[in-house]
Amino acid sequence: MPDPIVNDLTFQAATVNGSGSQSSNSVLMRAIFHLGIPVAPKNIFPSNIEGLPTWFQIRVSPEGYMARKGDTDVLVALNPSTWAADLKGVRPGAAVIHDATYSTAGAREDVHYYPVPFSQLAKTKIENDKLRKQLLNMIYVGVVAKLLDIPLEAIDHGLRRHFQSKPKAVQVNLDAVQVGMDYWDENLTKKDAYRLQPMTGKTDGLILVEGNQAVALGCLMGGCTVAAWYPITPSSSVCEYLGGYAERFRVDEKTGEKRIAIVQAEDELAAIGMAIGAGWAGARAMTSTSGPGISLMAEFAGLSYYAEIPVVIFDIQRIGPSTGLPTRTSQADLGFVYNLSHGDTHHPILLPGTVQECYEFARDAFDLADRFQTAVFVLSDLDLGMNLWMTKPFPYPERPFDRGKVLSAERIEELKGDWGRYRDVDGDGVGYRTLPGTEHPLAGYFTRGSGHDENARYTESGEVYARNMDRLARKFETIRATLPEPAVDGSSSKVGIIAFGSTVNAIEEARERLRDGGLEVDFLRVRAVPLNEAVTGFVRDHERLYVVEMNRDGQLYDLLRLHVPADLVGRLSSIRRYDGQPIPADAITRPILELEAVPAS
Repeated sequence: MPDPIVNDLTFQAATVNGSGSQSSNSVLMRAIFHLGIPVAPKNIFPSNIEGLPTWFQIRVSPEGYMARKGDTDVLVALNPSTWAADLKGVRPGAAVIHDATYSTAGAREDVHYYPVPFSQLAKTKIENDKLRKQLLNMIYVGVVAKLLDIPLEAIDHGLRRHFQSKPKAVQVNLDAVQVGMDYWDENLTKKDAYRLQPMTGKTDGLILVEGNQAVALGCLMGGCTVAAWYPITPSSSVCEYLGGYAERFRVDEKTGEKRIAIVQAEDELAAIGMAIGAGWAGARAMTSTSGPGISLMAEFAGLSYYAEIPVVIFDIQRIGPSTGLPTRTSQADLGFVYNLSHGDTHHPILLPGTVQECYEFARDAFDLADRFQTAVFVLSDLDLGMNLWMTKPFPYPERPFDRGKVLSAERIEELKGDWGRYRDVDGDGVGYRTLPGTEHPLAGYFTRGSGHDENARYTESGEVYARNMDRLARKFETIRATLPEPAVDGSSSKVGIIAFGSTVNAIEEARERLRDGGLEVDFLRVRAVPLNEAVTGFVRDHERLYVVEMNRDGQLYDLLRLHVPADLVGRLSSIRRYDGQPIPADAITRPILELEAVPAS
């Protein structure tokens, strides 16, 4: 027997989409988490509904790493079409649980095989014909439990947690798990090194939450009252979760009606139009979409910017252009969203990197939209949005909503009508507005997406237009100073990393590896665009900087080169990964070590 490798492995189940394997994988993941062992699940699924290959990975590590790892340590192979490729992807010494019908003749000799006649066991041991296909996957849960020493009590917990809305399903699934455990005891012997042991202190007080789930909770806490959306992977679950939470927490006790209007529109154009209309009327309104939907929303985004109407837009990024790879992750919408719409248009963007920030930024986006009377974008991605992440419970907000410069009837009376919708009274570029229905004869104004002066009157004067655009530029500078500061870790090295979003998980692991190799690397994570002077200061304080992102063209790299003084641009180098998979730590360490080996010129 090899020396044991404890609580440090990547598990992968290779199955077929639509087979019900997601339940089995969820049960395993929750059982491991129940043992106090950190987990980081990744769901890799095709864009069709049923029939194509799908993979589910669980990263297990004592350190609590949440980035994707490279090769697989424990493989469950239940898809004959990917059997050969899946086998190539395991590391030497791996444990390979496979259907007994798959041939290992001429295959790798440096791994440990555990053949199991899954179909035969399901046929002879599972009486329910309708559920046999799904319960077959629970058989491999039992085999994996025996392989890794996961106690039945933990599996039972995982089942009850997964089927909490269907408690009657627990026992029938537990019986199928037992079939796999019995087969192991009677036919298989452990030969590999991988084991799990309960841990303490690593997962205490943590919960498992999807990024889209956290966004929905943030919308709820941010006072969202209108959500208009059109289904698109990977953003659909944002409004689905929001609807579920609204039914629980935003119901009028007297009438039983929800206090949030959630509308599935006929397309993305209609969705953002409804949201902007609701924002104009005084609601806190949002829409959620992905890249193709953002493309359709460009003209309405310009209306929000120029007519100055608050709205919040969530973009859960996926691979493009066009349809692209709808179920793969990416960070390639940053440059597009920043200047979305024609003309001189800029939008503030919040860039969450954790599920905690998905919650916080979703909540705060409504304050920003109201305060600055503009569209606010929140850019997450498929990896962050659709996978479960360990996190501390979210704090209940303590501060009241910031509705910005909204004039009441009383305030209009005090002004004696001397106000203009697009005047810059305070020097911050933000005008005062009224809401429809304000009971004062001087409250009304025309909301114009065409040329307008300070009093919202129609004009095509070039001088007035330029004056208005200058005011909008001042407003954007006010926004710049108000957005979340970048998160900075370290200040003692000459080398730094700059990144945004979900790459934070791989970067944290990469920095530890580099540190173990004697290279200390500081880290700045951009949390909002436009960039501010803290970013410039970080660049100035480091001789060499690596900009890490998941897109082909280096979109953050480009924004940084436009932002920092010309004499600092040469300090920046770009590290990009754009294969649709979450970036792993070695994709960061390898290029940095290669470049650092070359003396700085």
